[in-house]
Amino acid sequence: MSTKTYDPVTPRRVTFLGLGVMGAPMAGHLARAGHRVTVYNRTATKAQAWVAEYGGASAATPREAAAGAEIVFSCVGNDDDLRSVVLGTDGAFAGMTAGAVMVDHTTASAAVARELHTAARARNLQFIDAPVSGGQAGAQNGVLTVMCGGDTDPFEAVRPVVMAFARAVTLVGASGAGQLAKMVNQIAVVSLIQGLAEAIAFGQRAGLDMKQVLEVIGKGAAQSWQMENRGPTMVEDRFDFGFAVDWMRKDLALCLDEARRNGSRLPATALVDQFYADIQRMGGQRWDSSSLIRRLR
Repeated sequence: MSTKTYDPVTPRRVTFLGLGVMGAPMAGHLARAGHRVTVYNRTATKAQAWVAEYGGASAATPREAAAGAEIVFSCVGNDDDLRSVVLGTDGAFAGMTAGAVMVDHTTASAAVARELHTAARARNLQFIDAPVSGGQAGAQNGVLTVMCGGDTDPFEAVRPVVMAFARAVTLVGASGAGQLAKMVNQIAVVSLIQGLAEAIAFGQRAGLDMKQVLEVIGKGAAQSWQMENRGPTMVEDRFDFGFAVDWMRKDLALCLDEARRNGSRLPATALVDQFYADIQRMGGQRWDSSSLIRRLR
C-alpha cells in the first residue's frame, strides 16, 4: 500500500472512468484524499471491487457516473475508447453539469484532445488533456507526472485535486499540448531503453558483473530512471511487470502519426518501434517495455 500523504484539499465530488492498472489506484488516491468518488468501468465487476475496497459508489454508465460531479477523470485505452465514454447519449458529457471539468489521463492523440475540448466548450464544460508518466508503480504510489493541455482557469481549479496521485502537475500549453508532451516523453524513453539494452547485453557478453557496472556508471553521466529502475531487472531477464510492449507500440504509433503530420523526423523511434514488433512476435505483448534486450540474447 502507498505511504503517500495528502495535502489538505476541500473535498470534491468527482468521477473516475476506467479502472485499469493505472485508473484504479489513481481513483483510490482520490478517495483516500477525502474526495467523494463515483466510478465507472466497462467491466462492472471491477467497479464493484473498487467500491468494496475504497468506498464511494459505482454507476452503470459514464453519464450516470458523471451526474453532479465537479470533476470527471478518465483513463482508458485509446482514442475510440475515450470517445465511447465521453460522447453520445450515455457519455460523460451528457451527464455533466455546466462548469464541470473533465480531466483525461488517457494517452491518446492530440487531435482527439482538441476535438473533445471543442465539444466540451459547446456544452459550457471544460476539458483538460492530462496524460501521465510514471507507470503502474507511479500510479500505485501516487507520484505520477502529469502533463496538461487546455485552458488556465480549469487547470488551476483541478490541479490541487490531481495532486492526490501526482508529484508534479504542469500546464504545458493549449488543448492537445499535454498529449504532445507525452509523445516527447515516449520518444525519449524508447531510445534510452534500447541504448540500455545494448549496453547490458554488451557487458554480459564481455563477462562483466553488470549489476556492479550499473551501480558504478549510474553515478555518472549515463544515469537515468530507466537504468536505476529497469537495469537490474534487465540483467535478471525479468519482464513480467510494468508498462506492456503492446501499450508502448500504441503510444509510438501516436508519435509516428503526429510526426508525419508535423514533418518531424523520428528515425530512431521508428526503428525501436520495429524492435518492439519483434518482441511481440516472440510472444512478449505483455512484457515490460524493457524487454527489448530479449532481441539481443
